[in-house]
This record gives sequence, structure tokens and C-alpha cells, in this order.
Amino acid sequence: MPLVSIIVPVYNAERTIDRCINSILNQTYKDFELLLLNDGSTDVSGMICNVYAEKDTRIRVIHKENSGVSDTRNQGIAMAEGKYIQFLDSDDWVTPEATGVFVRAAEGYQCDMVIADFYRVVGERVSQKGDIEEEGIMDRAGYAANMMRKPANFYYGVLWNKFYKRSIIEEYHLKMDNSISWCEDFMFNLEYIRHVQTIYALKIPVYYYVKTKGSLASQGINMKKIIQMKRMVFTYYNNFYKDVFDDVDYERRRAQVYRFLFDAANDGTVSFLNTVGNYRLGEERTNVSEGVQDGEGNFFERYRERKLLDKLIDIVALRNELTTVDIKLLYYLSQSHENCTFKETADILNISRRELSAAIQRLSAKEMIAVSEKEQDKIRTEGETRERGQENKRKRIIREYVITREGEMVLPELLFVLYDFDQIQYEGFSQEEIELYERLNEKRNRNIQRTLRNS
Repeated sequence: MPLVSIIVPVYNAERTIDRCINSILNQTYKDFELLLLNDGSTDVSGMICNVYAEKDTRIRVIHKENSGVSDTRNQGIAMAEGKYIQFLDSDDWVTPEATGVFVRAAEGYQCDMVIADFYRVVGERVSQKGDIEEEGIMDRAGYAANMMRKPANFYYGVLWNKFYKRSIIEEYHLKMDNSISWCEDFMFNLEYIRHVQTIYALKIPVYYYVKTKGSLASQGINMKKIIQMKRMVFTYYNNFYKDVFDDVDYERRRAQVYRFLFDAANDGTVSFLNTVGNYRLGEERTNVSEGVQDGEGNFFERYRERKLLDKLIDIVALRNELTTVDIKLLYYLSQSHENCTFKETADILNISRRELSAAIQRLSAKEMIAVSEKEQDKIRTEGETRERGQENKRKRIIREYVITREGEMVLPELLFVLYDFDQIQYEGFSQEEIELYERLNEKRNRNIQRTLRNS
């Protein structure tokens, strides 16, 4: 059985479904099944899904009469076989590491739900969205307290930035309410959280959300129906807090709970708080153009290898509010690098000296590295000695940068990145082929070192 079931309802998505499916198939994590549920599309969406299913055995396509997104998701849940469930909408897409970081958090911390940051895409602009400021594990009450501060934020209401345990959904017979068309995913989340013990918040954006839906009024729903739906959702929300907190604590917080009514006044689906950055789409993460991907020769090969590692390092940088250069420098400092000058260090990391100086400043400010100074004899050249008539030696100050305990806490995440890097490179290799490649590469590196020493 696959570890993860990824559920995608599809309705008239012929213009976006390729991008959505390809983003899933390009995941660095491979142990999943993909359920594509064609909800009575009248365009060629169903045919597109069939083409993908013919090429990849992990894909199952279900063609059904149109019954709405909630009922379609319920059918997907009923068919799912994975330990975990992940949702996507057909007009959105995910980052290559999305499923992998979800799995790593859920399995590593044995938690019942994972929630992550996401990107909001508007035209050609993209910005990072999130709410919980500290990455880590929390209990249900801690999550509820965070949600209370911004109750109508998309971050809490949607399905697609979360990772669920199928066993909890099945044990408590949780379903989407297909009688409403507003906040049905939020109500599902509230019911799910009632039954969990621990939740992990990831400070990594894993999902690209493209806002396409209008308001309830623009969908042709009359005002009486809108009021009924909002009243029902608030009842769920209010009962959730009565369940999470005791009577005294609930009374103390009731004014905050009722803030939901005000925050949800504009449909409860447009609250995008904690914006981080605003980029042109494609510039928010390390990217490689199609021309570079197809280029041939040693220069292109080395560049692609470096860019792949940069893309993976991005994940660690985002989690720790650092840059990719900062992470590279931390990793470099954890390795043997004696007698390297400042210029050589910048060259090794393939960055400018200005970038290196900035990274040192950032890591020092975060107390992830410490600077120590020591005196060292500097040998003068013969010409300098004759010209100045001085002794052959003088003292110079050498600065050494040492990783602190705070910096060392980032290094285990880098080990996961390097593991993923190897997994991607060696996909399809047998163990014997990997060992042969490593032996040949060692021999190749020795040849390069010997030539450089003799030149």
C-alpha cells in the first residue's frame, strides 16, 4: 500500500490540470497514489487524466457524475489506501518537496496533522502566506489559540496546506458537508482537530494557490442561504472551542471566539495575513530555465547539479528564515576547510565576497556562528625581506568562524537534504551501480587533485 493518498477533484480544468498533475508526479517523494476524480467535466479534463494514468501506475482516474467538490472529496477519501491523505485543487500546484516534508514531519514527530505555509499566486506575482510563526509541535489547545487570533484566515480553513491521518478520518466518520458551498473545508478541519493530540507547523510554503473563486453572492447564492450557511459554520466554530477549552477558559475567551463573525463577514475566504515577500512568479525559489535544463556539456551538467542542490537547500533556508547562501556557509563551516582564504571560501561556495560577508553578518546576528581571532606567523617573500630589511616573519590576525550550538541545530536538516539529493541522482540505480559510480568518481577526483598539485 502507498504511504500517501493524494486526492484531486477535477472539474473543467483542461487549462490547468497538466500543471497540477506534473507537480505531483515530480515530487522527490515517490511512495504515493494519485486519485484523480473527474466530477462530470464537460471539457477534455477527463481525457487528460486518462493519458497520465496510462503512463503511471500510481494514478487512478475515477469518472463520475457531477456532484460538487465536497461529495467528490468524500468519494476520494473512501477510495484512499494510504496512511496519510493530502488534497490538491486542480487549478493549483505543489512544490517538488511538498509530500516529502509532510511525511518527514508526520513520521518524525508522530503527529496527527501537519500544517504548512503556502504561496498565493495573483497573475505573475507570488507571495508567501502563513500564520503560526514558530515551527514545531503543539497540542490541540495551542493550535486553537493560534487560530483564535485570525479565525477566518485561509491558512486554517483550507485542506490543501495540511496532511491528515486516514485512520482518524475513518474512525470518526469525518466527511465534507456537501449541503453547503462555503467553508465546508473549514468545518471538516474543525471536526478533524477535535480528535487529534498533536499538530506540527511547518514554516515551508509547499503549495501554490491561485485564487479563482468569487464571493458567495457572485456565485448566485441568495442572501437567505448565505446567512444560513454562515450561521451553521459559526455554530461549528463556537462548539469547537467549547470542546477544546473548559467552561472558565471558554468564558474568558468568548469575545475572541465571536470575532469570527466579523472576520468572516467578507466570505471568510479572503483573509491573507502574514505576507512574506512579493515576487515575480518563478523568482520566489531557485529556478532553472528550460534552455539550461536542455543544455549539453560539462558546464551545463555542473550547473544543473548545483541548482538542484540549491533547490533542496531552499527548504532548510525557509524553515530557518535564512538564505540559501547562509545554509551553504553553515555546511561549509561544518566540513574540513583549513588554510582557505576569504576569497577561496567565496569561490568554493560559488558566491561573491560581498555575499559571503553578508552571510557571515546574518549568521553572526542569529548567533549561529561565532568569530575567534588568533595570531599567526606570516612568511614574507624574499623580495619583501630584502626590500624592507625586516625579519622573515611577522604576525597577522586570522579570523576563524565556528558553528555555535544554535547553528548546529540546522545541520541535521541538511543531512536530510543531502539524502534527498542522492536519492534523486541515483533513482533507478542498483546498489552495485551506485557503488561502482562512487568508486569511479573517487578515482576521477584523485586524478583532478593530482593534476592541480603538479600544475
